[in-house]
Amino acid sequence: MTDARAKLFINTGVVTNKSDIYNILRPLLKQTVTYTYFRGNQVTGSGTGWVERLVVDHPEIASYFTPLSICLNLDSFDYLQFDTTSEQLLVYTLVIGSERVVIEFAAGASRLSDGDETESGRPLPRNAEELARDLRFIQMELMMSSDANADMNEEDEDA
Repeated sequence: MTDARAKLFINTGVVTNKSDIYNILRPLLKQTVTYTYFRGNQVTGSGTGWVERLVVDHPEIASYFTPLSICLNLDSFDYLQFDTTSEQLLVYTLVIGSERVVIEFAAGASRLSDGDETESGRPLPRNAEELARDLRFIQMELMMSSDANADMNEEDEDA
């Protein structure tokens, strides 16, 4: 017998349904967040980045965390655990096996910096326009080669 899917979450929960995970994480889109990557109990990476995409049902797309952009493919994770802090901010933990990524809004990440400021004393960008104007963050656009574009067009015609 399998456990019934949870129908109600109040400020905390463990979520396994991909559509529920998507809806819970959707407010992170186009936001600056901090992330901490754990293998077991050891921190192996951390940083601050911009959530560019949330993806579900596309196993060919990788999840990635960089200061430039973050893509969360929900197919990459087994479940999501979320909790509410005393400041009424959410902490999201995406888990796969013994690995996990903890994500928080950057404004609530006082342990990485003083308040919502970076080491330079300037606040972190709050939206896409501020991020584009902030010279502390490198902006780049990845261009596809003409060969890759041709391959993609052939795949579209075959479908």
